[in-house]
Amino acid sequence: MWVLTERYERSVVKELLLDPAARHERTNLVGPLNFLLVGSDQRSATPGADQRADTIMIAHVPDGLERAYLISIPRDLLVEIPPEPGRGYLGGTDKINAAFQYGGGGQGGTRLLSATLSRLTGIRFNGAALIDFSGFRRVIDLLGGVELCVEAPVRSIHTGTVYQPGCQQMSGGQALDYARQRYDLPGGDFDRQRHQQQLLRAMLEKVRTSEVTRNPIKLDHLLRAVGASLTVDTNGLPLEDLVLGLRQLPLDTMLGIQVPSHAEETDELSYVRLDAAAAELFRSLQGPDLAGWAGANPKWVRQL
Repeated sequence: MWVLTERYERSVVKELLLDPAARHERTNLVGPLNFLLVGSDQRSATPGADQRADTIMIAHVPDGLERAYLISIPRDLLVEIPPEPGRGYLGGTDKINAAFQYGGGGQGGTRLLSATLSRLTGIRFNGAALIDFSGFRRVIDLLGGVELCVEAPVRSIHTGTVYQPGCQQMSGGQALDYARQRYDLPGGDFDRQRHQQQLLRAMLEKVRTSEVTRNPIKLDHLLRAVGASLTVDTNGLPLEDLVLGLRQLPLDTMLGIQVPSHAEETDELSYVRLDAAAAELFRSLQGPDLAGWAGANPKWVRQL
């Protein structure tokens, strides 16, 4: 394990991804912990119209480090985005995933996104990760693929593939394609959020069980692929300590949470707005009783 984490420490890019106002200055693994996870097809700060964040999640680990929750933030959530003077952005109302674009993508985009989310929820984060999904295809393939359980037929608008119901092994390209679909699904983007949560859980499970991690040559290739597709902000904590501290989280208790919200149209544009129960969820993420909120709000909670 020490060899794995030491190689991981060298392979992964480290940057200050959190805005100072969104950072919880604490360098230990005493819960509750909140980590910001941002997924995009472009990790570097290259201007472009396609810079909006594809996935926004909060990973919450309560005190005791014996359970984990994945909370998906709707990318169409209408929010107030603070100014970004360095890029000439004056701030305004927009979908939350636009904050990544207004910050320039990459490190700057994640910082502005973290500031936006912290202002909305009151949460200050213990760390962050920026995931390049295009690079994660290779990571999944090196792991030998992942198993995902499809509940209803899903047709990809990108490849035309129809994913039929049932648990099945998927390659990196298939898994990421499936997890990005939202059209023609009963719950639209809300189903998409759940599929992304399931994919992350499936990857963690495969890392724990794959023979790749016990083969030095394959492990080296895997860590290089992870490093090429992941940027982290550990909030001053050595990455080795973070990996070792969280490696024993029981995945069979991992829960996915959908932020209480609803879709609506304004001026022929589709947005998501928060429901009243979201405020209590955000308060619970800052304290010890997220389990209490989850028990009282089963509509928004799902076993992964």
